[in-house]
Amino acid sequence: MTLFARSIGRGEQPAGEAAGLLKGYSIEITAKDGKGLEEAAPLLVPGTSVSVTFLPGEEVDARVAAAAKVRQLGFRPVSHVSARRLKSEAELKGFLSRLKNEAGIDSAFVVAGDPPQPEGPYEDALAIIRTGLLAEHGIRRVGISGYPEGHPDISEEKLWAAVKEKHRILGGLGHECEITTQFGFDAEPVFTWLERLREEGVDSNVRIGVAGPASVKTLLRFAARCGVGASAKVMSKYGLSITKLLNTAGPDPIIHDLAAGLDPKVHGSVTLHFYPFGGVKATAEWIRNFAAQHG
Repeated sequence: MTLFARSIGRGEQPAGEAAGLLKGYSIEITAKDGKGLEEAAPLLVPGTSVSVTFLPGEEVDARVAAAAKVRQLGFRPVSHVSARRLKSEAELKGFLSRLKNEAGIDSAFVVAGDPPQPEGPYEDALAIIRTGLLAEHGIRRVGISGYPEGHPDISEEKLWAAVKEKHRILGGLGHECEITTQFGFDAEPVFTWLERLREEGVDSNVRIGVAGPASVKTLLRFAARCGVGASAKVMSKYGLSITKLLNTAGPDPIIHDLAAGLDPKVHGSVTLHFYPFGGVKATAEWIRNFAAQHG
């Protein structure tokens, strides 16, 4: 990363760079967002990767139906697999089998999950990956997590060891590895994290998580839950204010900063992943409008 690249201010990028960062973007939904995705479908690029989360309280039927809906609407379903929430190998096999047969998935995103203790035999994402069951069920591309601002419950040392080991094992099993990061408000930690990632020999495509347009109150609530930095300085830069909690903020600032500072020679392949905290349709509309304004 050159000093010049990092010193470019928002709005000073060469024309089209900010919109260009949207190429190949992905978006996330829950099993309950089927109607929202239908409404957003005309606004999204055909073939867009749509992640279906693995939230507590949502049944397998709902998760599989959501993935099938993604496929029916002309998008690529990426089903989340939460290791610690799976109670048995049979449950994992059944879930993967249904995803293959009913939704035709070839991509999955594997995470440890939130429970402090596993509810079954899988301690973390690596435990799922090592089974070989993903490949057996037609999954070619496997997504894993990235944390540019760290994780509230996991040390930096363990995070780096885990991402390198997952990347190595996935490559050995013949999978394409992709990394999706937690959302954030500040581009600087992303640049630093990407530089180290490439120095560590991890060359996978990285999807940088950004929050779709949502109320300030909603954004700050998710930031606190996910351990995302939201200092007064960062909040001000992002246009957030605790005195205006009901105002809506979009990801414009961080996307402009990313577009200005990303250098493919240093940071590798990078795209965006949208967390639509304010709704799938609202995020899709924002993406379309942003691309039109900056294209």
